[in-house]
Amino acid sequence: MKISIVKYLFGLVLCLGWLTTSGQNEEAQVQAEEIIPAKDTSHSVARATWLSTAFPGLGQAYNGSYWKMPIVYAGLGTTLYFAIDNHRVYREFLEAFYIRIDSNSTVTDKYDGIYNERQLIEIQNQFRKWRDLNIILTVVVYALNILDAHVDAHLHYYNVNEKLSMRWEPAVIRSPFYNSIGMKLKLDF
Repeated sequence: MKISIVKYLFGLVLCLGWLTTSGQNEEAQVQAEEIIPAKDTSHSVARATWLSTAFPGLGQAYNGSYWKMPIVYAGLGTTLYFAIDNHRVYREFLEAFYIRIDSNSTVTDKYDGIYNERQLIEIQNQFRKWRDLNIILTVVVYALNILDAHVDAHLHYYNVNEKLSMRWEPAVIRSPFYNSIGMKLKLDF
């Protein structure tokens, strides 16, 4: 009989212990949900990247960085303009060279008497190099547009407050022999 009472008391203690710990876990979960808000996943990094890939500047608009859109368009427009213009001038000098070396042609080029054949070739090469450089720069600006949209989307929920700052301040640098004036970089977290 003593053994059955001990078993009964032991079982009762276990049940009460289980009930009290299960209640604490629920309270801890409720407190954790109150402290840590659910993460808003409505802003997608992949969507910003694909929008910027499909239509340059649209990823910046999706991220809310509207001020970056004119920079993207200015960069792409400028490099494309110069690539097209350099190609036009390159073709112009190339046609002049072809007219000049064609022995059956009765037409003279507009650079006759201004440039010789060697100079026409050099000018063609220069404008072709500038055209190719502008095509490369256009690809670089396009890639930077995509990269900017991707990184900006990753930092969309990043908390930036007044405590996070970096400032340059004047400073007096003391030494045993002399004092000097300088600048210091102050980081606040």
